[in-house]
Amino acid sequence: MYSIAFHPRYVHPVPGEHRFPMVKYELLPPQLLHRGIVRQTQFFEPGFAALGHICKVHDPAYVNNFVHLGLSAKEGRRIGFIQDRAIVERELLLVQGTILGAQHALQDGIAFNIAGGTHHASVSHGEGFCMLNDQAVAARFLVDHTPVNKVLIIDLDVHQGNGTADIFKDSPDVFTFSMHGEANYPFHKSTSHLDVGLETGTTDEPYLAALQHSLELVRERFQPDFIFYQAGVDILETDKMGKLNCSLEACMQRDRMVMEFARSLNVPLQCSMGGGYSPDIRTILEAHTNTYLVANEYYS
Repeated sequence: MYSIAFHPRYVHPVPGEHRFPMVKYELLPPQLLHRGIVRQTQFFEPGFAALGHICKVHDPAYVNNFVHLGLSAKEGRRIGFIQDRAIVERELLLVQGTILGAQHALQDGIAFNIAGGTHHASVSHGEGFCMLNDQAVAARFLVDHTPVNKVLIIDLDVHQGNGTADIFKDSPDVFTFSMHGEANYPFHKSTSHLDVGLETGTTDEPYLAALQHSLELVRERFQPDFIFYQAGVDILETDKMGKLNCSLEACMQRDRMVMEFARSLNVPLQCSMGGGYSPDIRTILEAHTNTYLVANEYYS
């Protein structure tokens, strides 16, 4: 039985349009429970991540300014949130959720974080609503504190994982793979170990074919001991920020391919949920719920 990190403070109390992406974090756990996909005992509430672990991938001066509400107005605009204590605590909780989830995955084969996937946060700055890079911090934690020696990060959010790429650009023990919309944010792309930029309007068949080919390339180039999966559902045709035309069925098949890949290598998998901006919250919830349904197929 796998574990799922969730804390009520994942839902940051921000008004207006910035609140909408946060709502799914509040609604997804009861949806999973109502449908009988998971049990209450699978959820755990993380505490705050240690700053020492965070500073292994982020510049200590940036971390200090962020934690003590010292970011400039310009830095805040780049992130997209007005900085306050609640959002600092939210970030520390979700980072620790991914660290603990990764440790659970070492035991159970897979683990989830209801939040996370904050892949735009780079070494010394945040951007794109991402302040601390949860999977990057957890990847470095595993290499430093567990028998894990090599980590693969599979990022299938529609937006390139530019922060993750920057953090690990010179790290031979962490391989970054991002498949994303080429004409989407960030408009200045970083360089992952493997980048696949998809054309605007890409549909199910070419999307899945590109993913299959990419996973084969990764298998040839890197032999991981652990995999992190950024499972953003903003590849959907309904997504107002995505620019791709994938169906719910293709999004679910994408999850199957990643989990089959991890199982074929016999390595643990940690999933952070990433982005999703379809106008109907029910579409977002269904897409994320499908990821847990797939997990039950492979890790029951």
